Amino acid sequence: MSLSTDALANLAQTAAPAGPGGLGGGFMIIFYGLLFAAMYFLMIAPQRKKQKEHEKLLATLESGDEIMTTGGIYGTITNVKDDRFVVRIADNTKIEVGKAFVSAVVNKAGTEKQ
Repeated sequence: MSLSTDALANLAQTAAPAGPGGLGGGFMIIFYGLLFAAMYFLMIAPQRKKQKEHEKLLATLESGDEIMTTGGIYGTITNVKDDRFVVRIADNTKIEVGKAFVSAVVNKAGTEKQ
């Protein structure tokens, strides 16, 4: 065999060098796993909790509740439909608002204002 063939055979049999600090690829897998877990607990989990609380709020709304929309409009629910509320915002003025656009309940029906 020639010298170049022996050198190529020898290089093919040598092990790949380890990564930074000699830790190898296992360290990178653990690092990415921890990074994903941190992002989940810091960003995704709180958002899902907030979304569930908002869905629970929407399920409890009924006629007579005073609400505030995401646009800052205050009004009183007069009718509940499948996907929206009919809201009275002034005398003889009613609008239909999508359920997702209700941001807060100002006063529940049957309770006194403070």
